[in-house]
Amino acid sequence: MIVEAIEANNPELRLALGGAATPVNDLDDAHRTFFRFVDEGQTIGFAGLETYGPNALLRSLVILPEARSIGLGRRATGLFLEQARAAGAAHAYLLTIDAVPFFADMGFEVVVRLDAPAEILATRQAESLCSSTAVLMARPI
Repeated sequence: MIVEAIEANNPELRLALGGAATPVNDLDDAHRTFFRFVDEGQTIGFAGLETYGPNALLRSLVILPEARSIGLGRRATGLFLEQARAAGAAHAYLLTIDAVPFFADMGFEVVVRLDAPAEILATRQAESLCSSTAVLMARPI
């Protein structure tokens, strides 16, 4: 699998995020880098990375329906963590509503929001785009 950096205005990215009911109205904000995951020449998913010094926010990891349930999400998450580390992050955070078990298997732990870094809590994702029922998770990189 390879990772390609893409622009926030990439139509495939917006279509995939919209199809997964994830926010798209903040894609052009600062601190965001988006990636396409390609396996055997086919796009299998996308993810966004927001970096704030030693902290990174995984936003909108989406594996396309035809590529699910064969371990590619796990590989894509590992590649995301490599990208976050390369950007200087030591800790990764994410917000999820329905993927807690998946990310727990990847070493993420549930975090009380009040214990998260201010930069993560100040993201549009944490402040308004994700439901208040979204679970905050973190792990060292």
